[in-house]
Amino acid sequence: MPITSLHEDFSNKFVQPIINAREIPPYISNNLNPAFSLRQYQETAFKRFLYYWDQEFDGKPRQNHQLLFHMATGSGKTLIMAGLMLHLYKKGYRNFLFFVNSTNIIQKTRDNFLNSLSAKHLFSQQLSVDNKHLAIREVKNFQAGNADDINIVFSTIQGLHASLNTPSEGALTYDDFEDKKIVLISDEAHHINVETRRGAPTSDLLEVDSWEGTVKRIFEANPDNVLLEFTATIDFSDENLAAKYKPKLIFDYPLKDFRTDGYSKEVKVLQADLPQFDRALQAVLLSQYRQKIFEKNMLAIKPVILFKSRTIGDSKAFFESFKEGIASLTPAHIKAIQEKAEDPILKSMFAYFDSHKIALENLISELQGDFCADKLIEVNSKEESETKQIAVNSLETNEYRAVFAVDKLNEGWDVLNLFDIVRLYDTRDTNAGNRLGKTTMSEAQLIGRGARYCPFRLSPDQAPDQRKFDRDLAHEMRICEELYYHSAHNPKYIQELYTALRETGIVAKDTKQ
Repeated sequence: MPITSLHEDFSNKFVQPIINAREIPPYISNNLNPAFSLRQYQETAFKRFLYYWDQEFDGKPRQNHQLLFHMATGSGKTLIMAGLMLHLYKKGYRNFLFFVNSTNIIQKTRDNFLNSLSAKHLFSQQLSVDNKHLAIREVKNFQAGNADDINIVFSTIQGLHASLNTPSEGALTYDDFEDKKIVLISDEAHHINVETRRGAPTSDLLEVDSWEGTVKRIFEANPDNVLLEFTATIDFSDENLAAKYKPKLIFDYPLKDFRTDGYSKEVKVLQADLPQFDRALQAVLLSQYRQKIFEKNMLAIKPVILFKSRTIGDSKAFFESFKEGIASLTPAHIKAIQEKAEDPILKSMFAYFDSHKIALENLISELQGDFCADKLIEVNSKEESETKQIAVNSLETNEYRAVFAVDKLNEGWDVLNLFDIVRLYDTRDTNAGNRLGKTTMSEAQLIGRGARYCPFRLSPDQAPDQRKFDRDLAHEMRICEELYYHSAHNPKYIQELYTALRETGIVAKDTKQ
């Protein structure tokens, strides 16, 4: 018998109208940052949780409520987390544990939850529930919590597992989860399912010395504990994962729906049979052209480029050659790029430079200022990615125009103004049987992160966070709704990449390469 999900049950013609008729309570809407107006699908996610929490129905557990939100990268999972925290605060919860596999994501989420000066802060400046003011506080353990506030422990799953199983003074203990009711929030939840994928019986997980076993133990330590899991990538084709998660899946909003609803950039792959620096220069020119289009339309948006290398050594070497290449740029070099340009967008770019009488000498001067060393950032090693995480998650508001990285930004990177990704290597990793390789799928997922829409509008009637020119592809602002992935000329690789992009929903099934 097929396994059904809450998402399916709540989508049926009898229940869905009841859910849709609910109102988002003011203790949620008034306490979220007003800069982030709720999108329709986010309202649906909240309404489903409210219905689940308030209603009794067949199959609903009496205790230890565990729910999965399967949501596309960039669809606002952390905003949903913030709203659910407010609702559970209203219902008497005060203590929350946020855990994930990456220190980078911890730093970003801590900033989003706690830093009221951050442009991505999720809460309103003044929080109030039932006419009582409250604060969002970070604590090391729940003994230090305040009964009137939202108390959050931030931890990596690795750190949580280690501290619970090797207790130290001031750290969380298993007792914390027994004598207080706790809300566990798991981000990138697909990382904690190793034992499930291996087929370990659910009853055995408490005995397994694993991340998954630790989470299960603290979740079940108190019948009032709640586990909310969030991920963009859960493999429901795995029968073990399907058995565990399908009954708990309350909301499913995949990347395909996210793109179809217009909340992402459209993705274009630009092949070029050019040397490495020339391919990078082509992306730099396109980025500068895009910035001029933004400026022409009175929009203060700074486009950013990601230069992705295969190894740290390669990235560091290219970083140096890029600085030298920009510093020594000549009009002849740009003319050589123009002579080889075949793609329509590149031809439009050079036509724009010509029609607006932008002298190449002046353009070079701009590039040498906008892409000088102070406006370039390297994020190669683990240490660099941790110390620079706030900078690379604030690219909309700082001066960086280009990021040089290997693979430290593949998860947890929250940036809207990335418009160009330059692949600086030319390898393939297709496995036996023509299966897509791990690297190709990782590159497709990175493109998905870069495809987050950069909000803007040209008139008050336009939605700032949705595409506007799907039916007017010739509009000059269309390039501001597109992400370009720059690759060496490699038709076989491009074919594989498009297959991966289609599978992940980043491009439509009928997209031609």
